[in-house]
Amino acid sequence: MVPPSAPGTERYAYFDHDADVGVIGRGATLEEAFQSAAQATFAIMVDPAAVREASAVRFEFEEADCELALVRWLNLLLALAHEGGLALGRFWIERDGVLWRGGAAGEPWHAGLERGVEVKGATLTMLEVKETAGGWETRCVVDV
Repeated sequence: MVPPSAPGTERYAYFDHDADVGVIGRGATLEEAFQSAAQATFAIMVDPAAVREASAVRFEFEEADCELALVRWLNLLLALAHEGGLALGRFWIERDGVLWRGGAAGEPWHAGLERGVEVKGATLTMLEVKETAGGWETRCVVDV
């Protein structure tokens, strides 16, 4: 099931793909588009506006290919959220050549957070990272 884009969230969108969900992230910069893709991915699982920023996760990785970096970014976030039992709602990333540093803020899952559909991982299916006239756009299918 593809959740509707909330008003004012044009930075991300969804597209249907069989039993999975396609996520689209947009931004003025590549990093903003990655952050929007993460927002779209985690909005499938929980309303980001309902998530408090009580704790944070941080990490870095190396990847020269921007498309593979997108999948790695999303999968690292999903793994850290799952490992820590966290609902994540805010994301940040920066790039220095092939080195990416990023993280997210959120809170432990609790009864007050309504769970959506669990995202298992980002895939290479329909993977695309491109510069457009309006900035950057990322696309990939996430396994739900």
